[in-house]
Amino acid sequence: MASTLHTRSLLVAAAFLAGTTLLTACQDNATGVRSSAKTDAPAASAEATAAAAKSTSNKPKGVSGTFTGGTVEYLAPGKHIVKAGGKEQQFFVAEDTKIYGAGTICGKYNPAANTPCTADDLDKALKKGSIAADVIMKYGAAVKVTERPAPDESTSAKDRDANSSNSTIDGINKGKGVSGTWLGTVTYLAPGKYTVSDLKGTEQQFLLAEDTKIWGWGDICGDANGEEGGQGGTQCTEEELEAAAKGGGVSAKVVVVNGIATTITDDH
Repeated sequence: MASTLHTRSLLVAAAFLAGTTLLTACQDNATGVRSSAKTDAPAASAEATAAAAKSTSNKPKGVSGTFTGGTVEYLAPGKHIVKAGGKEQQFFVAEDTKIYGAGTICGKYNPAANTPCTADDLDKALKKGSIAADVIMKYGAAVKVTERPAPDESTSAKDRDANSSNSTIDGINKGKGVSGTWLGTVTYLAPGKYTVSDLKGTEQQFLLAEDTKIWGWGDICGDANGEEGGQGGTQCTEEELEAAAKGGGVSAKVVVVNGIATTITDDH
């Protein structure tokens, strides 16, 4: 009888152990499935985030557009600012930026403004003063910078003088350039080509003709006691004006007709 009870006890214990082992295995499998499900989801999310970040990082940034009728000023080597339509926009020059001059940025006067220039040419020219130019920009980089020729420079000297005479004396107004009187600083741009800026900093380009009268009172040429000519002062040469205008500019009164200076008087 005791032997039978002992045997039954052993069978019960064995059955209990077998059930416990099976239950543990099931729990481990279930836990493993849940754990796998939890780790798979974040992995997919990380890949999507990386792809989104890559897409965002590759998106170009910077301003794009065409700025015409403005002026370009120097900021730093290869970095400039264009002012047009009352707005200012910085840009930089890339290796493939196309730069075309009309005589101020580089080369001789060219009304077609198709003389290829370098980034160094542009830097050097802008360090001397602002330049009238059109800028096409893409993502903050200049695609093309094109200098605008000075008013009425496309005609010959004789034609310009004829236009000036007709417009002033006969009132026919055949000229194409700007007319007016400016009192400010005259600055050299290129042979026979200058700018005059007023107190507000507004610049106007103009040309010299063979009959342009230049009068000095000690700054361009001569001295304060000059009495030559009806204008007073000393009549100066174009070379003397060029030398004075290159040395930081000279204060003068400039009368311009159709883009041509008729008289330049030293502001003594």
